[in-house]
Amino acid sequence: MNNNKKIFILVIVILVLGTIGAALLNSSSTPAGPGKYDTFAQCLKDKGAIFYGAFWCPHCQAEKALFGSSVKLLPYVECSTPDGSNQTAECKTKNIESYPTWVFADGSRLTGEIPLKTLSEKTSCPLPE
Repeated sequence: MNNNKKIFILVIVILVLGTIGAALLNSSSTPAGPGKYDTFAQCLKDKGAIFYGAFWCPHCQAEKALFGSSVKLLPYVECSTPDGSNQTAECKTKNIESYPTWVFADGSRLTGEIPLKTLSEKTSCPLPE
């Protein structure tokens, strides 16, 4: 292969890699913006609903995943001690016996993975379209 072809291929490779790098850099620096369920999560909090869970609980992780990037707005209380071997005093006081547990302003509770529609019906918080 002659030198001109080698240089041409090298320039093409550099351009392709540069384009990919710029696209990745741009996408990682773009702010996420509001989440789809931000208003819903805020409404749950405003209505006095509290989500009790544990970091090691797969059902809690699944419940959080329903909210996508809006998870940061959930009225969430971590019940596990950092080592995962005990329960926090707050959760003991509230008699939280399983995870996830949702406690509502009227004192009622729902345990397990709760669909967003059920949370909406329980709190009158509208789900986004």
